[in-house]
Amino acid sequence: MTETARSNTASAGLAALETRLRQDLAWLELPAKSWTMPRTHDKQEVLDVAVIGGGMAGLAACATLKHLGIQARGFDRAPAGFEGPWATTARMETLRSPKQLTGPALGLPALTFRAWFEAQFGDEAWEALDKIPRLQWMDYLRWYRGALDLDIRNEHCVGRIVPRADGLVALDMQTPEGPRTVLSRRVVLATGRDGLGGAYVPPIVERLPRALWAHSSDELDYGTLRGKRVGVVGAGASAMDSAATALEAGAASVELLIRRDDIPRVNKSKGAGNPGLTFGHPGLPDEWKWRLRHYINAQQVPPPRGSTLRVSRHANAYFNLGCALDSIEADGDVLRVATPKGGFELDFLILSTGFRIALETRPEFAAFAPHIRFWRDRYQPRPGQEDRELSDSPDLGPAFEFLEKTPGECPGLSRIHCFCYPAALSHGTVSGDIPAISDGARRLGQGIAALLYQEDIELHYAALQAYAEPEVFGDEWLPAPPPANRP
Repeated sequence: MTETARSNTASAGLAALETRLRQDLAWLELPAKSWTMPRTHDKQEVLDVAVIGGGMAGLAACATLKHLGIQARGFDRAPAGFEGPWATTARMETLRSPKQLTGPALGLPALTFRAWFEAQFGDEAWEALDKIPRLQWMDYLRWYRGALDLDIRNEHCVGRIVPRADGLVALDMQTPEGPRTVLSRRVVLATGRDGLGGAYVPPIVERLPRALWAHSSDELDYGTLRGKRVGVVGAGASAMDSAATALEAGAASVELLIRRDDIPRVNKSKGAGNPGLTFGHPGLPDEWKWRLRHYINAQQVPPPRGSTLRVSRHANAYFNLGCALDSIEADGDVLRVATPKGGFELDFLILSTGFRIALETRPEFAAFAPHIRFWRDRYQPRPGQEDRELSDSPDLGPAFEFLEKTPGECPGLSRIHCFCYPAALSHGTVSGDIPAISDGARRLGQGIAALLYQEDIELHYAALQAYAEPEVFGDEWLPAPPPANRP
């Protein structure tokens, strides 16, 4: 089959799938009719919900809200089709998640990755597929957005989020048309793994010349590493992906500097994944929530086997275990790294050291960050179970809403919903990872629907009283004559 014929077949397959999806939605009466009360402020439109982020979580949130008859509009700083990390900073060849997971499909078979893949490439290609290629996943998300006709505005960068006492949240943003302020009744932060902070950089590195190091989440032209001695700090998935990309770009050598004496072998979080945990986690006692999340954090997630082999197949890749960073000195363009296993001379250092929750570092959160209640304000772990990530996690309500540390000090704070990774301690891993993202999106959407209805109950009651569409018209029967006059 020629390339043109393959393309035509794929296009026809997608067209048929989209027809099936429209039929499924029609059979399910989705989207629901709009039911929220329209609102304006000083003649300006007020959205029901503004979703910050147009990646997988943002798409799932927008789709759920739309299906519930709620006006939701997404905003993303990236150009269209480049939301999230998949086509920008991610460097893995394939996703680590099993291909059959339904991800953001929201219970609709025609919306799954499998349906999208088989529509273009057929059943045999699906059976032959091992893991989902990273860029193909991005293509699926692009299709998902278009197939559901989601309202996402690209190249909109939010500079400030201000909850107000009048029941609105103001979003100051830069847009292709210039600065503007958007008003919304609710705001969803679907901002990804670093959604409430940013990359974690060890203090030992922060003082080094910025030209000599990068975090694995940074946009970096790996071609500039050709011929260089590269160090990669860490042993997780991003460390392996960064190391492999550097090697494939022609690095002279890559030294993996791994603090642990061994690389984790078992993905404990995978062993915990089941519907019981997905739906039961929010109702667990605090001690059990903390114990589960701390155990998974302490055990750490191993890098995927394929990603690790992608590195080790290079003769100039070196796995240095038990190599914590003791000191690093910049000597001109050379980094001299001291570790318990000896010294290294490097030309460039890549930090695969994860992310941190630090709202104080994000100017867009300045208006409300000091008022958020965190888990450190709620729970004191047992000795030996201290965990900085968990302590810094926000304490969230049932609809992922922020709660006030001191009630009354930040009116409107609960109108901002945290639908990104830091919600994991309160809600479980339903707001960022592929396996349960649909469950999380539906929990979020149903919670927001309830809140919107409850706060407008007087208006909905008035609408109920005014409803006057007759179903019986009075001509369906004749009044009975008195019994004495009957034949």
